[in-house]
Amino acid sequence: MTAGRSTFTILGAGGFIGGALVAWLESHDQVVHAVTRAALPALLTGRRQAGHVIDCVGLTGDFRARPLDTAEAHVGLVARCLGELRFESFLLLSSTRVYARASATHEDVALPAVPADPSDLYNVTKLAGESLCLADPRCTIRVVRLSDVYGIGMPAETFLGQVLHEGRETGGVVFHEGPASTQDYVSTTAVVRLLPAIATTGRQRIYNVATGGNTSHAAIAYCLRDIAGWHTRFAPDAPTVRHRPIDTARLDAEFGPTASNLAADLPILLALAQANPYSPSTKPMAA
Repeated sequence: MTAGRSTFTILGAGGFIGGALVAWLESHDQVVHAVTRAALPALLTGRRQAGHVIDCVGLTGDFRARPLDTAEAHVGLVARCLGELRFESFLLLSSTRVYARASATHEDVALPAVPADPSDLYNVTKLAGESLCLADPRCTIRVVRLSDVYGIGMPAETFLGQVLHEGRETGGVVFHEGPASTQDYVSTTAVVRLLPAIATTGRQRIYNVATGGNTSHAAIAYCLRDIAGWHTRFAPDAPTVRHRPIDTARLDAEFGPTASNLAADLPILLALAQANPYSPSTKPMAA
């Protein structure tokens, strides 16, 4: 991030990533406008200078049941922000889920989708939002594709959030994907450091923000047994779902590795979550 004070407008400040980002920016003496979904209409009509805008608005596990809301959050809102906001830069948070059907995971790979598959609704709408950003000639409009983000207060709709919630509630976890299943996890600590830097100084239009290496469900289950003493088991006939490692060469070359390590962070994550399930940085914030 550039030296000195900058102005940031965080859309979706009441959510997990948005709330953590607001807290980090404020702790680094930046000027922050925390905008919740309820306050978005006033922001769009106010026409004030928004500084560096980071759009953290999005749906997660409930997107299949709310297709119109998903399209509005991932596409409609992006279009209105690009057309109506006055800003120095605009950074859209997308997801590495868009690589689900791709042959590779670098930022420029072709990304196929099957519109008739309800599971692809998330990816298609995210890609439409990305396309709006990348079609705009302004070079300060960028996209970040995030892998699974973990940290205190993570929503239960995420895989790891659901696992930790179930363990806290019952003292045990049943995994519905096989032990050899793998995916990439990146910490909020890394994410909130990288997003403002990309927004203010990024030389590219699109970046993967991920660890670049996968963690298996078996490794997570072992940590939960060893650290928390929870009983863990895998459901019979649980499928193996292996996600491709995310290519982080572009991010690493410009900003350095994320330095996230889920296995190393789990002891702290479990201890803090058990002591304080709701992090102050992730509570809904006033606009």
